[in-house]
Parts: sequence; structure tokens; C-alpha cells
Amino acid sequence: MTRLLFILSFLFCCGVSKAQDSIVIPQDPPKIAGIKYTEKDIQIDSNSVEAKHFEKNFKKKYTDPEFIYEYKAPEKSWWDHFMHWLAGVFASLFNFKSVKTSLTFVGILFRILAVLIVIVLIYLIARSLTKQDGRWIFGKNANKKAIFYSDAEKNIHLLDFEKLIKESIEAGERRIAVRYYYLWLLKVMAQHNYIEWDIEKTNSDYLYELQQPAHKEEFTYLSYLYNYIWYGEFEIDDAIFQKTENRFKKALKTFGNG
Repeated sequence: MTRLLFILSFLFCCGVSKAQDSIVIPQDPPKIAGIKYTEKDIQIDSNSVEAKHFEKNFKKKYTDPEFIYEYKAPEKSWWDHFMHWLAGVFASLFNFKSVKTSLTFVGILFRILAVLIVIVLIYLIARSLTKQDGRWIFGKNANKKAIFYSDAEKNIHLLDFEKLIKESIEAGERRIAVRYYYLWLLKVMAQHNYIEWDIEKTNSDYLYELQQPAHKEEFTYLSYLYNYIWYGEFEIDDAIFQKTENRFKKALKTFGNG
């Protein structure tokens, strides 16, 4: 029994000795030779710190193209498919070197067509507003072919042209008087079956209906006088008006007598 206690005591002492050998004893931090620091060497940062904030909508700048690292080609619309089809047609017709060249040609062609359509629309709108068959383009001296009527003139067979002409002359409206003379002539020509009156017809249509060369010549000259005075908007003096009036009166007798 005594021997057993001795053995246990010996083993316990050996264990304690090894445990002490395994304990790490901390060492003082290394010192730089010749330098010794004190509290005076501690520096305090007294600079003010400015708080930083994110700008509003700062995420938007990251949506610019330079931040897009994976580019996805947009889906083609029906117009894109049509343009590529049309480019293929022109490429086969004109032997373009590449599809890109053909697409460029188609784009230029569509631009030209668009410009032409705009010009035509502007012309039609201006013509409709002026109601004078292209007068806004050709100016005052143009040879007018169409006749335009006010509401009172749409049925020339009901008008008393002698009274209207007299009132126009008394009011100093010689141009209107010449217009009434011309409409009066059309009325007489229709009454004697030289022409068929239609408000939609032009003086060129009436000229075509005349059969006798003398009548054609007379109507051509009177149409010229009418276009020059009425559509030209020229102020006419007494001498010119008297000459024009005499010519119309002579024509009224010629066509009126058959």
C-alpha cells in the first residue's frame, strides 16, 4: 500500500513539472535603441470631420451606357423586319456589296419620299386655301383655267347681269364688272347650246365644246382678258375697261344671235 502511494505521488509531481514547463511567459515589447516615448509624444487630431452624404438620385448615373457591361440587342419590330426585307430586295436588284449599304440606300429613299409627300401636302393645302388653282405659285400673270363662283353666282341663269354690271360700274368696281360680263357670256353661250353649263367646268372645257373656229378665237381672247383683269388684280383705267366692255358686248351679240 505504501509503495502504491509513492508511485502515485511521483507521477503527480512529474505532471506538475511538465505543466509549468509549457506555460508561456510574456516578454516585454521590444525597445528601439536610443528612443524613449512619453505622454508628450502623443498627438491628438483636432481637425473637424465633415459628414459625407450620397447625392439624390445617385443611382441614375450608373444607368449610362458605359456602366452596361452586358449588352442585349433589342428585339426587332415589324418595321425593322420590313426594312431588312426591302433592303434585301434592293440588294438583289442593284448588287449592293453589303446589307448595311442596302439599308442606307433604303433609308435615304424613304427620306426623299417623305420630303416629296410633305411638299405635295403643302401645295394642296395652299391651293385649297387660296382657291385660285395654283395662283400662289405662278403669280398674277398666270393663265387661269378654272372659274370660281360665290354663292350668288352658282346659278348664272337666275342672275340679272345687266343690273349687276351697272351697279358695279357705279361703285367703281370695274374688275367685278368684267367678271359679270364673262359669266353673262357663259350664260348666253349655254342658252344657245354652244356649251353645256356646269359649275365644275373650266374655261378650257368650254373652249373645247365650241365647234366654230371663229367662236373659239373670240372666246380664247375674252378668256385672256378675263384672266388678266380678274385674277391679275390689276387696276384698270377707263380706256382699258371701255375696250374690254365693247369686246364683251360684241361677243354677247355674236353668240346671242346664233
